[in-house]
Amino acid sequence: MKYKFWFLLCLLTALSHSQKSLGPIVDSIEYYINTSSSKKLDKYIRLKQANRAKILAENYQLDSLIVDANVNLAAIYNNQEDYNLFLFYSHEAYKLAKRLKDTTSLALVNKNLGYYYYDKIPDSAYYYNDKAEKLYRHLNDNLNRAIVLLDIALLQKQEKDLTGSELTSVEALSLLDKLDPNNDTVKAYQIYLYNNLGQVFKILEQHDEEIIYFERALDGQLALNADNMGMVNNLQNNLAVAYKDAGKYNLAIKLLEEILADKNLLKTRPDFYAVVLDNYAHALQLADNTEQLPNLYHRSLKICDSIDNDVYTIITKQHLAKYYQKYGNMDSAKYYAYQAKTISEKYSKDDLLRSLLLLSELESDSVAVKYYDAYIKLSDSLLKNERATRNKYARIHYETEQIERENRQIAKERLWLLIISVVLIIASILLYLVITQRNKNKELKLIQQQQQANEEIYNLMLSQNERIEEARVLEKKRISEELHDGVLGRLFGTRLSLDSLNMNNSPEAIKTRSEYIDGLKTIENDIRKVSHELNTDFVSGSGFIDIIKTLVETQTLAYEIDYHLDYEEIINWDDVNNKMKIHIYRIIQETLHNIYKHANATRVDISFKLKNNVICLAISDDGTGFDVNKAKSGIGIKNMNSRIKDINGTLSIVSSKNEGTTLTIEAPIA
Repeated sequence: MKYKFWFLLCLLTALSHSQKSLGPIVDSIEYYINTSSSKKLDKYIRLKQANRAKILAENYQLDSLIVDANVNLAAIYNNQEDYNLFLFYSHEAYKLAKRLKDTTSLALVNKNLGYYYYDKIPDSAYYYNDKAEKLYRHLNDNLNRAIVLLDIALLQKQEKDLTGSELTSVEALSLLDKLDPNNDTVKAYQIYLYNNLGQVFKILEQHDEEIIYFERALDGQLALNADNMGMVNNLQNNLAVAYKDAGKYNLAIKLLEEILADKNLLKTRPDFYAVVLDNYAHALQLADNTEQLPNLYHRSLKICDSIDNDVYTIITKQHLAKYYQKYGNMDSAKYYAYQAKTISEKYSKDDLLRSLLLLSELESDSVAVKYYDAYIKLSDSLLKNERATRNKYARIHYETEQIERENRQIAKERLWLLIISVVLIIASILLYLVITQRNKNKELKLIQQQQQANEEIYNLMLSQNERIEEARVLEKKRISEELHDGVLGRLFGTRLSLDSLNMNNSPEAIKTRSEYIDGLKTIENDIRKVSHELNTDFVSGSGFIDIIKTLVETQTLAYEIDYHLDYEEIINWDDVNNKMKIHIYRIIQETLHNIYKHANATRVDISFKLKNNVICLAISDDGTGFDVNKAKSGIGIKNMNSRIKDINGTLSIVSSKNEGTTLTIEAPIA
């Protein structure tokens, strides 16, 4: 026991002497770190001092100082925009600080990483800021916690989580209220938070709250540092826009005139000057004070062109389009609206959304509908993205160290989930293909059945017509035979009798008999002529036209429409196959139905012509007509196209409002 006591005493004495001997080394390292942190020195000197601190700390294995040196090097490389080395030293510091359980350094590294990823990967930025906020909460460091919450609020606003941004900003302000109100850093971050809240309420279109927070931000900046005209002008412009949004145009105009009164602003900040000039012009336009318009807008555009900055021209061109629209100059309005759309397609979906809506108001008919449809589609897309990301930060907020330790298990589960998902997707695709193929088969079968039914109907009609024709031919033959064999025979006998009586040579008898004989010869010739005409099949080949006549007469009578049917006798319908006849019949039937249903016509003209072995069918009406480009194809038009395609023909429709419609079909005879 005695020996143990002496051993511990010697160990403590050695450690005490060791710490005393390292005192100058620690001081040197801290000196190098502090020196390298000074932005007044040349960047190469700063980097040299920072590397000295790191080397010394590593040589003496002073882990806490190694962490500080790595954090310092990361900050220097970040200022020099050498981001690869910034990330390298940041993660080096993070790993060592985590091993040492150095909460302060961990919080600082996470804060720096969150700031770095802010405009690069918002998810990563939120992840590191969230971890930093938890660490600063654990350290009871309200100032740094409020600073991190400001970054989180800005990220939430950027992702359109406006409620989350508002709550986070209020939480940060409540933390700053607990600190020294005379501290300039506290005041500065209060201004940033007020400004963020003003922008949040601007997007929410709650203009009274927007004005309150922008006024607080401006008052705070004037009290903190009124000489910082850049910040003051920014806040004045934000407040002026808030007044403009709230309809307080005179206040907006007055505030914007104060900004524009700065003669150096155009030289020092031409882009900002152009924005303020546009806001000023728009406030004048809304206040119906248009004496300086549209010159102010054009001046703003000219400034942007001079600095080769077309981003700021989007809103100006939208305002110009609205201005010209108000005063009836639609060509100029469309010109600037299209320019705004083209530029916004490269930079901002929100500006593009406004441009599409503007074009839908400026254009007419189908063009307006096209842009409004595009506006709805983009709006829906943005809403979906907002819904998808709205709760994203809430999920990141509840990530814990336990989730990180279970990454392997999660990876396995994800692998199985991926396998199952792939299997389900493949199965779903196969099932979809099977169902789709079945539906196609059913549809094809139905079409075939319909075609068969149509052919049967037509064949029945042809058969009936053939039976009628056969009956007519038989009847004609019977009459011909009756005339030839009966009447002509008897007349011939009479003529022979008269010839035999011609032996009486008296002049009167001879003259009388001769007259009778000549009359009988005349009757004989007339009867023979009638017999031959009756025996001639002069209606051969006219059966299909008779069917068409019956169809047209029946439907036009039912529809109370006058008609005229014209056809060329040169068309030999016996050479036309039944399929084409069926399709032509159905097309005429469907067209007459459409004329009755939609055209309000009083007359329809139908004609058949033959050109180069191609049957040309034309159907014209004197109805109301329609816009062919705007009309959507109904089932009737689709059926017609299907029938025309089936017979290798072409279909064209010519129509205009109040001038009737002409449907032309050309089908080659196979």
